[in-house]
Formats: sequence, structure tokens, C-alpha cells
Amino acid sequence: MTEQPTGKAMTMREIRDRLGHTTPELPDVTVQAIRYEVSLLPEDDVNRHVFTIEVEYRGAARWAVTRHGSCLGVDGTWDFGVKQYDRDDEWLNAHRFDVDTALRLAREAAPHVVVNGQTAIEVYRRTHPEETTR
Repeated sequence: MTEQPTGKAMTMREIRDRLGHTTPELPDVTVQAIRYEVSLLPEDDVNRHVFTIEVEYRGAARWAVTRHGSCLGVDGTWDFGVKQYDRDDEWLNAHRFDVDTALRLAREAAPHVVVNGQTAIEVYRRTHPEETTR
């Protein structure tokens, strides 16, 4: 039988220190924006959520422009329901952008989002008439 040490029990930290194991320093905490909301309608507008386009980070410095399961392509058309396994390099290159391009495409598309047959610009003009007459 192995002889047990006498004295008080050691904590895990004491054991690691005694064995020469050092506790590694914590790495710097990272903070990263991974999503932007783009909409013609103001933040407090009741209809904003249905007219909003998202620009979302997809890794490797590439961003997607999305809306309700659809993904905006470089040609300005929306692709709906493309499964991850159907996304070859050609598709990804047409639907993933650097952040500036993604935000530009989202801004260009925002006035033309259609919900119940009305574009965002039509809804904006109807719900904010005082601002459209300036």
C-alpha cells in the first residue's frame, strides 16, 4: 500500500503549484459585431421588424445580406431556402461580401422590401407623411 502524506490536505492550486504546472493567463476578451439591421423605417416604427434586412457575419471576413430565410445575391435577387449543402463556392461567392459591400447592397434593397404588396417606401410615406413633404 502507498504511504499517504501526513498533514493538511492540499488544494488543487497548491497541487498544481507544487508540480510546477502554471495557470495560463487568460486571453484578451474579444468583442465583435456580427449583425446589422438595415431598414428604411425608423427604429420606433411598428412595421420596422417586417421590413428589416439583416447583414450577418458568416466568418472569414464575409457577410451575408438576409431577410426571412432569403439571401441577397450580388445581382440584387433574393435566393430563398438554399440549404447549406447546396452552397458551392460559386453560390457563396455570389452571396457573401465584405462588410462595406454587404451594407451597401442592404441599403440599396431596403426601400424595395415588399410586405403584403407594399414596399417599404410606400409604407414610410403613408406612416410618416410629415417627413415626406419636406
